[in-house]
Amino acid sequence: MRIIVVGATGTIGRPLAAALAERHEVVRVGNRNGDYQVDATDKGSIERLFRAVGPFAALVSLVGGARFKPVGELSDEDFAFSLRHKLMGQINLVRAGLAHVRDGGSFTLTSGVLSQEPMPGSSAITLVNRGLEGFARAAALEMPRGVRINVVSPPWVTETLEEMGWDTSIGMPAAKLAPAYLECIEGSRNGETLDARQFSRRSVPPPPAGPPV
Repeated sequence: MRIIVVGATGTIGRPLAAALAERHEVVRVGNRNGDYQVDATDKGSIERLFRAVGPFAALVSLVGGARFKPVGELSDEDFAFSLRHKLMGQINLVRAGLAHVRDGGSFTLTSGVLSQEPMPGSSAITLVNRGLEGFARAAALEMPRGVRINVVSPPWVTETLEEMGWDTSIGMPAAKLAPAYLECIEGSRNGETLDARQFSRRSVPPPPAGPPV
């Protein structure tokens, strides 16, 4: 399959794109690097990306900017930033991508563990994560031409915890997230949120038989 990975140059995106490339054609999209660049907060930039890339079978979104602060310190701009980047950035990739995705294709968005396991400081992030999951559940009822949409919810990523100086023992290496994304891309799920921890012990199955799309 031809798969667009938006955020392919990030912490999760690099190992995921490498894993997908072993079995599919991967189009790596970043903010400044990659095969193509996009500003996911700009609908015009998203539309130009799809016109440049052309038809595709699957899209994975790893767009993820959101503010982490105590609720009493979150400003209107903090909420607006979180909604504009992680929530609407990913939703607009789906909205614009529907005109270019092939019949039977798929979209896979990324939320995060704070959706189900909030903590102090996570109000804005939990809000947008839950919003993404709710959007996918509802949008799945309306996807045309057999197109599917799902969400992967990663736990704390080891590499991110290390960068933040936090305890890495609670994290999972980014490279172990691939099986959950593959389940969304190659499986038949629709409108679901997959907890990546439940798939981390799975080995990556062989590529599916059949012609590429």
